Amino acid sequence: MAILRLLAAAWLFLSLSFAYGAGPVVVAKADRQLWQGAVNTPDSFDKASRAAVLVYVSSLQDSRQLTDSDMLAAFKIKSLNRAYIKQWIDQELTLALHNYQAAGKSCVDEDWTCAGTITTADDLVKQARAWQKKIPSALSPWQQNFTTFTRVYIAEQLRLAALFPKVSSEIGRFNGNEWNGDSFADRQFLLTFDDGPSNPQGNTDDVLAMLAANNKTAVFFVLGENLQNRLHKANAKTIAALYKHQCLALHGWEHQSHAKWANWQASVKRTKSLVLTTFAPQDPDATGSFLPLFRPPYGQRKSDSGDFFKAQGLQVALWNLDSQDWNSQVDSNDMANRLLALMLVKRRGVLLFHDVHPKAKTALPLIFEGLGTAVIWRDCHQL
Repeated sequence: MAILRLLAAAWLFLSLSFAYGAGPVVVAKADRQLWQGAVNTPDSFDKASRAAVLVYVSSLQDSRQLTDSDMLAAFKIKSLNRAYIKQWIDQELTLALHNYQAAGKSCVDEDWTCAGTITTADDLVKQARAWQKKIPSALSPWQQNFTTFTRVYIAEQLRLAALFPKVSSEIGRFNGNEWNGDSFADRQFLLTFDDGPSNPQGNTDDVLAMLAANNKTAVFFVLGENLQNRLHKANAKTIAALYKHQCLALHGWEHQSHAKWANWQASVKRTKSLVLTTFAPQDPDATGSFLPLFRPPYGQRKSDSGDFFKAQGLQVALWNLDSQDWNSQVDSNDMANRLLALMLVKRRGVLLFHDVHPKAKTALPLIFEGLGTAVIWRDCHQL
């Protein structure tokens, strides 16, 4: 058993090194075609989710074997927060337990993805190890691909955890006024977009048209300077109508770290004022609706900023499902595969996109089609 743990740790270290070695950072990718089954109904989604969670749990447990020197070398960082790394792994295992229990409600006799009654995270880890032998041989390519996917994804997250809170991000929350989607009900997901609006007839317009065509809503976290630039080219009424049935929130005036920028408070206030002026009166049937939410660029904000946001009547809205749509290594099909895989593991959450980039308008229809009636897309007006 000790040899197996060492081999698992070595494999994960290679995943970390692969992800953060010389050259561009490698992003976790999966191949949805290898599953050989649909995920477009609640029951089929649950079956694929059970298998995905069990693989993820094994990879999480393997990550406990990594040493500080392993991670410092792989992540190319000078120090790390070991306590928060442990906290993040423990949190993920607890979430995985709840997710497997939820997916297990649809279990039937002789289903190889059903590992029996599981009541604790330790039970889940043990079952995940033993369960690997039950995977049908025809799904060996899926198992190998998904194992690699989870290991590289965990490498992405471990680096964020290693740096938190010295470098803040979506990986952790500072207070109860911040949320990231982990608290959503099972199989519920929210679409969000950052950094817009684009120039007229640009990607923002295309994304809005795509959402309307698919009868979906999203929260658009706008940058003040981009909205102001758009207002120089069209009046407020026209722009407000462009976001018809959608929701608007704040991303700051400029895309700067609001943990380091001396003017971060003015950035939030100035953007709030412009958004309220542009989208008033708030009539979702005619314009977009303002939501009192702030999403910090890069997820970075000061650890003691909670009182300021409460005074402004704002909540900090993070995310837990990153599309990586800004990354040149990821195309629309990669995005669809990545998010479908993560949704099977997480079973709830907030999807992060950027409407100034073109990939989401192609990837999201693939996701909508692939998932069918399996999940609930939350109405942004009911947050």
